[in-house]
Amino acid sequence: MINKIKQNILQIHFNEFGSCVYILKLDNKNILIDTSSQFTRTELLKDLKQLKIKPEQIQIIILTHNHWDHNANINLFPNAQILNHKNEKEIEKLGFKFIKTPGHTKDSISLLYQDILFSGDTLFNDGIGRTDFPESQPEKMQESLDKLKKLDYDILCPGHIN
Repeated sequence: MINKIKQNILQIHFNEFGSCVYILKLDNKNILIDTSSQFTRTELLKDLKQLKIKPEQIQIIILTHNHWDHNANINLFPNAQILNHKNEKEIEKLGFKFIKTPGHTKDSISLLYQDILFSGDTLFNDGIGRTDFPESQPEKMQESLDKLKKLDYDILCPGHIN
């Protein structure tokens, strides 16, 4: 299902399990935040086709963290540059505020774009991300949540909505 967040920002969420995928059209670039799971592949391609976006037209993918339900469809986008927690400067050049938010994973990041917070699996509409995975850092989650509380945003775009 495609939801319009703003004129140049869309959210795709799925019937099958996987993360939300956010599409941003910034400075003539097609940017994805996360790519969802292998279970959503067919629906993701169908939604992109409905939006008249070919997979090869995606130039940048930003991963909020390295879990299979967020990164499993990277290979659908042959021309995309993949950015993650190691690419703070490149991400900030695109107009995002880059925020390290460990807890769910060591490499979790959140992104602030104007008044929109893309929080990955750190913060959801009704709670926080799990911290019981081997790669989690539960002792860091509260510190990350405190960082996000200090931000000025109007729209929360989490990694999952259900």
